Amino acid sequence: QVQLVESGGGLVQAGGSLRLSCAASESIFSFTYMGWYRQAPGKQRELVARASSGGSTNTAASVKGRFTISRDIAKNTVYLQMDDLKREDTAVYYCYAAASPSPYWGQGTQVTVSS
Repeated sequence: QVQLVESGGGLVQAGGSLRLSCAASESIFSFTYMGWYRQAPGKQRELVARASSGGSTNTAASVKGRFTISRDIAKNTVYLQMDDLKREDTAVYYCYAAASPSPYWGQGTQVTVSS
């Protein structure tokens, strides 16, 4: 019954910015972690950033200093602000919410960065 609805993907030139949104169907406090994975063609899905229910955040080294994860508790929404985008950031981005035994996943939103 948990739904994660993603939006904000698109096409952007290198150096540009995008803001991804993930709206959950229930309070994001229901989940110990929420965050973002991405998967590029031919590559494994990798963790980009996550935020805990307590407010702590982690960002992958590959995007550190460029991507920021944040939360709007009232809107049940997690955001990923992506700045200084690079071609290597091109991927499908998936929102996730930690749950046992398996997490919930959004449907994915395409981010394409052109040079």
